Amino acid sequence: MRPEHPDIDLDMWARIDAVIAAHQGQAGAVIAALRECQNIVGYLPVDLMQYIADGLNLARSDVFGVASFYALFSFTPKGRHTIRVCTGTACYVKGIKEVIARISNALGIEEGGTSADRRFTLEAVRCLGACGLAPAMVVGHDTHGEVSSDKVLGILEAYQ
Repeated sequence: MRPEHPDIDLDMWARIDAVIAAHQGQAGAVIAALRECQNIVGYLPVDLMQYIADGLNLARSDVFGVASFYALFSFTPKGRHTIRVCTGTACYVKGIKEVIARISNALGIEEGGTSADRRFTLEAVRCLGACGLAPAMVVGHDTHGEVSSDKVLGILEAYQ
């Protein structure tokens, strides 16, 4: 029986059921099932993890253990667009803290948080591997270099 959850509609449940059906009986399928279900919902609420465990005939503790071990899984809602700002040395020296402050103030979110409209999630990371573009940030899959506090909000306007 599907649990009631405000973030999961009937279409999502149908897709989740298809994921579970595709992975039933497969050894080691829990990571793939969790990843695919997280892609559908945007995060892994407790009710969903319990549903996955039941559907895969696994102990709930096994599913929670896997989900809590790997950093790619999130138990809290994420925004449609994840902003990853580099806090490595090159970016720090060139002003990324001011960029983060501008984003935080404009969107009303702190590092690790998600905007109320779930448009953006802001994450600080140690390195993006783009030191030559410092200060750098990635929005979704798009890398932006030489980002300044004056330019950052204009960059974010393109992401609806």
